[in-house]
Amino acid sequence: MVSLGCPKALVDSERILTRLAAEGYAVSPDYAGAGVVIVNTCGFLDSARAESLAAIGEALAENGRVIVTGCLGAEPEYITGAHPRVLAVTSPHQYEAVLDAVHAALPPAPDPFVDLLPASGLRLTPRHYAYLKISEGCNHACRFCIIPDLRGPLASRLARAVLREAERLVESGVRELLVISQDTSAYGTDWKGRPEKAPILSLARELGGLGAWVRLHYVYPYPHVRELIPLMAEGLVLPYLDIPFQHAHPDVLRRMARPAASARVLEEIAAWRAICPEIALRSTFIVGYPGESEAEFEYLLDWLDEAQLDRVGCFQYEDVAGAASNALPDQVPQEVKEERWHRFMERAQAISAAKLAEKVGKAQEVIVDEVDEEAATCRTKADAPEIDGNLFIDGGHEGLRPGDVVRVEVEEASEYDLWGRIAPG
Repeated sequence: MVSLGCPKALVDSERILTRLAAEGYAVSPDYAGAGVVIVNTCGFLDSARAESLAAIGEALAENGRVIVTGCLGAEPEYITGAHPRVLAVTSPHQYEAVLDAVHAALPPAPDPFVDLLPASGLRLTPRHYAYLKISEGCNHACRFCIIPDLRGPLASRLARAVLREAERLVESGVRELLVISQDTSAYGTDWKGRPEKAPILSLARELGGLGAWVRLHYVYPYPHVRELIPLMAEGLVLPYLDIPFQHAHPDVLRRMARPAASARVLEEIAAWRAICPEIALRSTFIVGYPGESEAEFEYLLDWLDEAQLDRVGCFQYEDVAGAASNALPDQVPQEVKEERWHRFMERAQAISAAKLAEKVGKAQEVIVDEVDEEAATCRTKADAPEIDGNLFIDGGHEGLRPGDVVRVEVEEASEYDLWGRIAPG
C-alpha cells in the first residue's frame, strides 16, 4: 500500500488494509514481495497530482500490477491516459470497489486458523496515536478547492459508530485521538431532525471521557466553536484548535468565497483565550491568490501580528484542475508568490520563536513519540504529529517508551522546537 496525501486518506488506507487482512491478505513491506500494489492518491493540488502519477509510475515499474484509488481516482481518464497499464481505478472511499479489484487481481486464499485481526484493525500510525475520521465530504464552495467534487457533500458518521471505534482504539493502547474530517465543526449538521444544533459538542465531550488526549483538526470558526473551549479548559479536549483561516483581507476572502469577517475572528480568538488561556491555535494560509495586491498581503501580515497564532503553515497559490479560482483575473507572478511566502514565513517564525521562548522554565505535559540513544522525541499538547514542533529530552530518557505521558521542564527553545528534562517528582 502506497498512501499519499492527508490524514483522511491515511484513514481510508487503514480501512482498506483492515478489510483485506480480515480476508487473509498480508501487507508486503516492499514492491518485490507484493502480488499487487494499491496506490491511494491525492488530487488536491497540481503538485499532488504529479506526485500521485509519479508514485503510480514507480509502482508499475517496480511491480507491474497496480490498483489506483483515492482523490485522483475521481478522474480515471487522467490516470489511464498517463498509465494505461493500471489494473483498476476507483474513486475515494469506495472500499468495496478496491476490494473487488484486489480479488480480481489476486484471489484470496483465507485461512481462518491463522488470519487473526486485532479488534482495532490495522493502522499505519504508531501504536500510541490514531486518526479518527468523523465525517466525509464538505458543503463549502471555496473557489480554490475541489474537495466537494472529489469527496461529495458532508456526510457525518453516526456518533455511536465513532465512539465505538474510539473505544476500541483506546482499549488497544492508543493514547491520543486525532479527530479529522473536511469540516469538523460541521459534524452532524447534515442530519435531518437532529436534537442539537451542533452535534460536535456532545461528541467531543463523549470522546473526552475515554481517557486519551483528543485533538481537533480542521475546525471552521463557526459561532458554536466557542462552546468547545470550556471542554478544553476542563481538560476533556486538548487546548488546541486547527482552523484553516486561509487569509485575512476581506476582499481576498470574498474572492475565495470564504467568510470575510477577519476582525470578528480576532474577537473570537480573544474570547477563546479568555476562556482557556493555554489554548494553542494552528492555521494555514494561502499567499499569491489571484488578485492579491501588496496592500492586501501587508494586511495579512498585520493581522498575523495581532492574532499571534501559535502554529502557522503557508502555501503558495496553485491552480487546481477544475477549481473556479483558475478563471479569476490578475494571476500573481510566481516570483511574487515566492517573495511573499518568504516574508510571511519570516513573520510567522518570529511569532513562534517568541511564544516558545515564553515556555522556558515552565513545565509541560508531553507524549513520547520515539526514543533512541540520543534523545526522546516528544510533543506537547500544542503539537500535532507530523505538522507541528517537537520537544526533545536528551538526558535521563532511557526508561521512556512511545506513548508515555510525562511532565517536562522546558530548558531551551528555538523557532519551532523545545528541549527539556523530566520534571522532578
